[in-house]
Amino acid sequence: MKRIISLIIAAVMLTAVCLCTSSCAKSDGKYRIGIVQLITHDALDAATEGFKAAVIDNLGAENVVFDLQNASGDTAQCATIVNSFVNDKVDLIMANATPALQAAYNATKKIPILGTSVTEYGVALGIENFNGVVGSNVSGTSDLAPLSEQADMILELFPEAKTAGLIYCNAEPNSAYQVKEVTKFLEAKGVTCTSYSFSDSNDIAALTNRAVAECDVIYVPTDNTVANSGAIIGNIVREAKKPVIAGEEGICAKCGVATLSISYYDLGYKTGEMAAQILKGEAKIEEMPIAYAPAVKKYNKDMADALGITLPEAYTEIK
Repeated sequence: MKRIISLIIAAVMLTAVCLCTSSCAKSDGKYRIGIVQLITHDALDAATEGFKAAVIDNLGAENVVFDLQNASGDTAQCATIVNSFVNDKVDLIMANATPALQAAYNATKKIPILGTSVTEYGVALGIENFNGVVGSNVSGTSDLAPLSEQADMILELFPEAKTAGLIYCNAEPNSAYQVKEVTKFLEAKGVTCTSYSFSDSNDIAALTNRAVAECDVIYVPTDNTVANSGAIIGNIVREAKKPVIAGEEGICAKCGVATLSISYYDLGYKTGEMAAQILKGEAKIEEMPIAYAPAVKKYNKDMADALGITLPEAYTEIK
């Protein structure tokens, strides 16, 4: 009988500990931050590392606990992850990439949400006439480089180009936004643009082969799916001797000649500084405007050499 009673008591104590895991976790005084990252690739990884570094620099490593979860490219998994954060009552959610932000936005209107590696918040969240402030429990940083300057880069480097192919994933609204804007700028300068959109990454090779056969130059926006398959595009354009202008450095390093890109580490760091301000009560998230990072002209020496292209001195080599 004593053994049975002991087992019952032990079970009750274990249950109490389990139930207390989320509700009592803040008793140690630490800030709990949930990080949901859409997929693993260089740009998003750098943003996450920058974010964590800034939070630690501003709050102290001993005062914060990160719960970093990667959705492996599955948008449905993003929703599962952020719902677990909501259930655990984390103090703040950092959403890395547009689908992660959308999942967090749909999951809670109370917990502060900071996005990063998100191109255009108005497009991502369906806000018409977006003025730079979401105005709710959401703010963050944008990886949008000046699209007009990216279009000008194509004309600067390849003035003889008459046709441009724009490759992107149509499941990513921010990619569609970038393609639309760059198309508008290029067509105003007399360049004929053709969009090559895909919903399945298995179609990337076929679409790229079509694009290089039909166009003088290729443009690839900041696109998570393309970033994960950049090497496929790189092999095709190298063989076809067709240049790619990319929306960001990580993609450019795999398949591009040049890019007007930001530092994703710096972008994440800025997001972390915003998180520290919110958690310390120094700023209200509903009043925080979306922040941006300066863009720099960079080039991929390996691809430029393979295509016989010499870049102006204003371009910095991607290391």
